[in-house]
Amino acid sequence: MQKLLSIGGQEIRSGTRETIHLPLPYFYTHSPSTMPVHVIRGKQAGPCLLVTSALHGDELNGIEIIRRLLLNKSLNRIKGTLICISVVNVFGFIAQSRYLPDRRDLNRSFPGSAKGSMAARLANLLVTEILPHCTHLLDLHTGAIGRENLPQIRGCFNMQGILSDMAKAFNAPVLLDLGLRVGTFRETAHKMGIPSLVYEAGEALRFDEISIRAGVSGTLNVMTHLGMIRKRASQKDHHPLIAKSTQWVRAPQSGVTRSLVALGARVVEDEILAYISDPFGEHEEVIKSPVAGIVIGRIRQPLVHEGEAVFHIAKFAETAEAAESIGIFQDAFDPVSGTSDSEEPPLV
Repeated sequence: MQKLLSIGGQEIRSGTRETIHLPLPYFYTHSPSTMPVHVIRGKQAGPCLLVTSALHGDELNGIEIIRRLLLNKSLNRIKGTLICISVVNVFGFIAQSRYLPDRRDLNRSFPGSAKGSMAARLANLLVTEILPHCTHLLDLHTGAIGRENLPQIRGCFNMQGILSDMAKAFNAPVLLDLGLRVGTFRETAHKMGIPSLVYEAGEALRFDEISIRAGVSGTLNVMTHLGMIRKRASQKDHHPLIAKSTQWVRAPQSGVTRSLVALGARVVEDEILAYISDPFGEHEEVIKSPVAGIVIGRIRQPLVHEGEAVFHIAKFAETAEAAESIGIFQDAFDPVSGTSDSEEPPLV
């Protein structure tokens, strides 16, 4: 049997599911607001996995991933505890904004303070009420508005062998070995001894079906890896690879961008990625890839300013192998031709 778990003064017993509403600052109207926290506890002891989304209030894919996850039948016989917070940044979510009302970035405000800014208080709530119960963390994100990311897992794999295994278990097509940035949720969790991964996929304020399906499957894969649920039927293996490094390609001038390469495309050095010109086409520049690699992020908004990041390219030891892996991944989770075990109708 598991020990009693208390969040926000409410006890959650083994073998139960509860939704706890953690109090947040009131709205201007003096209407109360809360952060809903859904907890599923198995009868048997095991890890405690925290899954969060919408730390940035306009990142929506994670909300749908958690909704589908909570409906999955495999959670009926879970070992350990699953804690899901689908909307962390409630204020940003309501305003369809990345930030809090004071324009602070919640994911640069950890560990926070009980008497600090709104962002600091919200961060402190997570650190004091939620993280002490957790053994592992999976934080779900997307690209910013007008920017899309290929599904990818980010972590600091050289810190803990357990984190590398957890990342590979998720089975995203690309793994990025990134250091810890000061003030992030991931950094604070690491300092508390909690192995933490970030899943990046899609863009803000939009649903992306492939990213969502891959996120649900990846989270269940991690739970299987941790021994929280029974082993799932394996899908076609695409061998996730750790990128050696990444490089941003920036706009050489302001103008209208005409992109030629898709997300996930393999590119070679000096390959033309896009053209950028004024609206009349009188002043045109060519954007070329400075390296060989895979496009893991790109701008969706054609209007750019000089110096703005247009493409994000990951470099691999074996670029051809990485491209093949990404192709297999995209086929597996494609809503029309894929082999995903999702029972949800695809979003279009």
